[in-house]
Amino acid sequence: MTTLVDVGAHVPATRVPIRDLADELGLDHLELGVFERFFGLREVCTAPGQTLTDLLVAAARAVPGLAGNEHRVRYVLGARTIATVAPVGANPLHDAAARLGLDHAVVWTLTQHACASALLAVDLAGRLLASDGDPDALALVLTGEKAFSPGSRLIEGTTIMGEGTAACLVAASGPSVGGSVRTPGSPVLAYATRTLGEYHQVPLPEDLAGPFGVAYTEVLAEVVLEAVERAGLTLDDLALVLPHNVNRVSWRRLCARLGLPLARVRLDDVPVTGHCFGADSFIGYAAARTEGRLRPGDPFLMVAVGLGATFSAMVLRHEGSDSSEGSEGDSVHDTKEQA
Repeated sequence: MTTLVDVGAHVPATRVPIRDLADELGLDHLELGVFERFFGLREVCTAPGQTLTDLLVAAARAVPGLAGNEHRVRYVLGARTIATVAPVGANPLHDAAARLGLDHAVVWTLTQHACASALLAVDLAGRLLASDGDPDALALVLTGEKAFSPGSRLIEGTTIMGEGTAACLVAASGPSVGGSVRTPGSPVLAYATRTLGEYHQVPLPEDLAGPFGVAYTEVLAEVVLEAVERAGLTLDDLALVLPHNVNRVSWRRLCARLGLPLARVRLDDVPVTGHCFGADSFIGYAAARTEGRLRPGDPFLMVAVGLGATFSAMVLRHEGSDSSEGSEGDSVHDTKEQA
């Protein structure tokens, strides 16, 4: 059973009010009001002076179980939203792996599910490790990006992107992994995903924007229910939902569709980080552990939607000895590069 052995997150300390980005992003007064009052966005986290390599390394160094277990990492997976994140000849993922002492690992990137690629990467890492047959092998999933241009900073009419990153140490099963790993991790109980290829164009043509708005809530609700049912659970069993932080209104609509209390969705980061590409749910998981919002044995749900359009949901079970144990190692907010 694929298991999240541990998770680290890096959320840069610098915050920029979205109204200070309005001119750069081409937002008029009315559009800005929608983002602030309707979508619940207030500011985004940014990392001026730090490269994507710096941000990925910082997240990885926040994973308590990585130090001392580098030799066991067989794969390093970069889960990207954007296919191109650096100039020709530069490779932030390989550079990050080298700085982390993981040159021996197979290092590669997947982008096919956009902001849902991190959930795909966790599932794929578990399957690769299981097929290798080495019970001690691990994989490291790195996710999150730099918003390096107005086009990568803004999803029109939806959200504004932040530069938080996350790192996930993955095993094919949930044994006690020695060294500095403190918990048996969180096993993946179920994973469901669906891609609607007819909405592959970004941005969507005007004639598809309306139908996609309808399909978004309907299909995401179906995928969530599919994952929960595959896990042998009901929505009532979920202790917490860790969302992609696009905006509050999309979650109000989804919760209304599912009959799920909005209070069970951790939306704390929407006003202060923005949407951190594929890292949102993992940043939320690290924070939820620190906040004591997950108890041993609690099932929880990660959800992401990637432009293109891919809808994904993953059900896991928290198996930490204490739900606040992440406070020692999980860098959740206002962290700085330690490389």
